[in-house]
Amino acid sequence: MFGRKIKVPEKLHRVWEIFNSHGHSVYLVGGAVRDELLGKKSHDWDLATDAAPEQVMSIFKRVIPTGIAHGTVTIHIMGLELETTTFRTDSTYTDGRHPDSVQYTSDINEDLSRRDFTMNAIACSLEDGSLIDPFGGEEDIKKGIIRTVGNPLERFDEDGLRPVRAVRFAGQLGFKIEENTLRALSDKKVLERTAGISVERFRDEFMKIMSCPQPSLSLKLLEDTGIMNLFIPEFKVCRGCIQNDGRGFHEFDVADHILYSCDGIPAEYPLVRLAAFYHDIGKPECRTVEEKDGARLFHFHHHEAVSEKKAQASMTHLKFSNEEIKHVCHLVKEHMFFYESSWSDAAVRRFIIRIGLENLDELFMLRLGDVYGMHRVPMAESSPSWKGLLELKDRIKSITEKNNALSLKDLAVSGKDLIEKGIPAGKVMGMILKELLECVIESPDMNDRDKLLNTALNIYRVKFS
Repeated sequence: MFGRKIKVPEKLHRVWEIFNSHGHSVYLVGGAVRDELLGKKSHDWDLATDAAPEQVMSIFKRVIPTGIAHGTVTIHIMGLELETTTFRTDSTYTDGRHPDSVQYTSDINEDLSRRDFTMNAIACSLEDGSLIDPFGGEEDIKKGIIRTVGNPLERFDEDGLRPVRAVRFAGQLGFKIEENTLRALSDKKVLERTAGISVERFRDEFMKIMSCPQPSLSLKLLEDTGIMNLFIPEFKVCRGCIQNDGRGFHEFDVADHILYSCDGIPAEYPLVRLAAFYHDIGKPECRTVEEKDGARLFHFHHHEAVSEKKAQASMTHLKFSNEEIKHVCHLVKEHMFFYESSWSDAAVRRFIIRIGLENLDELFMLRLGDVYGMHRVPMAESSPSWKGLLELKDRIKSITEKNNALSLKDLAVSGKDLIEKGIPAGKVMGMILKELLECVIESPDMNDRDKLLNTALNIYRVKFS
């Protein structure tokens, strides 16, 4: 796997031919090279060239100046979008993100020397796939090590996002962070630089962590290095909040339970993992201790409501969209549902309405993650909890297949029908329609036009005439 050459896609080789015909060199750089060395297929191709941005724009027909101030343009060719940056050397980084000035160079090695980690500081010739690896990145990839190019304190001082990226890469790739690099993540000046990045940049990396195979690895690193406390200080009190009182419900404190709950949810559902991250974050505030028969029992009554408020405040601070905040907070609020076989069909219908048919699968997913986080063991298929979930799913399926009315739009009458019967539009009509829905939830056979119109008129005469 770790040879000195990698296979160059034909389209990229043709791009090299175009650059070469104009007297310029061009290399594949960054994550695509790393992924190829790991045996993974990459779909994002970043290029580095000795051609100035203006020269690139003159060579190719469709070029977008996406970051021309820093030497970057995007070439559109053969169905590809190729972010292309001129070889450069960077100066100081006063703002902790962008170099104060950019100077171009003709040397690919100088360009690689300004990059963050050795695994990202490898260039691949688009002519023949040969590698330029001045900092031992290939060997670090082989060993599964994340190491900065040069002094980690200097690299992290240049861009406050780099520490967060190091942590994210650890979880994404399953790599270990090299000792000096890891130590630098907790350095006071590095944390000050990281604290200065925008919340949006942190949020985007945080959600990439939520898509990692095992997010707890990176989340624990965020906590241990102090980075978590910079952006999600609500999490800190979860560490050391003991839940294990001998009843077998929880093995871990609230913090570890939260992290492992994220692991228990498929990576394809990062927002559900985010809900798992927040689902118990209000527990420390709600914790009470009961002395009973010589034992100390821990209780966390109504923690879901406190967790919902904390989730909303945290996600708002991190500038998630209103839709994302609403969705995650809804899952957090409802995660403590408790189903019993004794539920009536009407109770199941009310559950569907309260949760939303579109949210049920994700709520059940959150429940499975919650259970996983108790002992780092999936819910046993022979357990009462598993059988209860299956039974509830079957009952929900049966109800939805019968097309039971679950919302106002499912009623056999509309507001227009009520107006024709003399019921005025407005608040009164809205209240009557809600009562009709309640009737239908209790007795689906009531969802008949004549029955509902008669019921509506009776409600109007008794309550509003």
